[in-house]
Parts: sequence; C-alpha cells; structure tokens
Amino acid sequence: MGSSEDTLQQQRLKESGELPRHIAMIMDGNGRWARQRGLPRVAGHRAGIKTVRDIVAACGELGVQVLTLYTFSRENWERPRMEVAALMRLLLQTIEREVDDLIAKNVHLKAIGRLEDLPAAPREAFERAVKRTASNTGLTLNLALSYGGRQEILDAVVTFMENPALPLTEETFGNCLYTAGLPDPDLLVRTSGELRLSNFLLWQLAYTELYITDVRWPDFSRRELYRAIEAYQKRERRYGRLQR
Repeated sequence: MGSSEDTLQQQRLKESGELPRHIAMIMDGNGRWARQRGLPRVAGHRAGIKTVRDIVAACGELGVQVLTLYTFSRENWERPRMEVAALMRLLLQTIEREVDDLIAKNVHLKAIGRLEDLPAAPREAFERAVKRTASNTGLTLNLALSYGGRQEILDAVVTFMENPALPLTEETFGNCLYTAGLPDPDLLVRTSGELRLSNFLLWQLAYTELYITDVRWPDFSRRELYRAIEAYQKRERRYGRLQR
C-alpha cells in the first residue's frame, strides 16, 4: 500500500479524468542502470523486480483492469547464455516468491507469448501460479514471455485459417491473437528514453497513447506512473477521426 500522499494522488486521478483500462509497459534500462553503478546486469534486473511489485500494487489500487509487462522477448534468447540463464532463475524465484502476495492483492496472472520456449522449471512454476490466481477478480497482470509481436500475428493467421467458416474482420482476427479477451492498451509506457516499439503488441497498439520517459526502469516509481496517467488524461483520443 502506498503512502497517504499516494492515496490522495490516486483520488485526484480518479476524479480528473478517465483512467486507462489497460496499461502496457516496455521496462527498459535495467542493464544501463546496473552499469552506471558498476554492477552486473542481473543486479539491474533484480532492482527492476522491486519496481514491478510497486507498479502492480499501484495499478491495483487505482482500479486499472489490465497491466501488460514486456518481460522477456523472443529476441532476448540471443543474449549471452549466462545472462539468459540468470534471467530464467530470477523468473522462477520471483514467481515462487510473489504468488502469495498476488493472491492477497486479488491479482489475476496471465501470460502471452511462446511459453513452451521457457525452461521446464520456470514454465511449470508460472503455470501453477496462473492456476492459483485464476479466481482472482482484480487487476489482470499479463506478462509477455518469449513474446514477439510479428510472431503473434503469424500465429494468429494460422489459428484463423484453422477456422475457415469465420469471416475475416478485425474483431475475428483479434480473437485469434494471444490477447484475445483483453482490451487493447489505452496507454503504453516505455522507460529509458527509447523511441521504438521493439516488436511489442504491434496489432494492439494501433491507437494506443504513447508515453516515453528517460527514467530507467529500476527508478520508475508509482509517482512516475501517476505522471504518465496525468499525461494520458490530457490527451484527446480521436482514433483517426477529424478533430471537431
């Protein structure tokens, strides 16, 4: 739970405009944060987990419906073997350590991506955590694991072609994506100042509002989240329509 100041800020956000139903985040800058401090990259990833914990709590307190975190991309498998192994151990440890807290916070855990690519131990731990949180009705925490946006679209094409009776519409095709059943993101937050989508939710982000901050992920706090939501609330979402 945040401080009394956080509670007041959350109330102001709820009163000042529409909250995003679905927030997506590209959590960038862990490695640079660690390097700046003379630490190994994995130390940045560990620090980033503390940020995840705080942002999940803040989104749940605000009443955000879905939080999607770009946790591990398919391209990340090409990183040095020792770093990938450390990330997989960290994923396993985090899932096992955090699941009870997710249950206590009424968080429903989901995943998108090629989970079959994960090593057995973290994959099975994640599947157990998903089952344990399945009846929760609060925030949906959606982790993108071994995820690639282009691969998702290709997989959706295959799924669609397996159902030849379906008419080809945006809705029917969207129901073949990994995110079927979830609203498209209203707000995308990317940390560490990078100005690209990095193969993340390429279909779903068509009309999403983008918020880029130079803050590196381990330093991204709930106060930074509130700033992102404030910026979102000041924008006029036109979905390609002419401004009146």
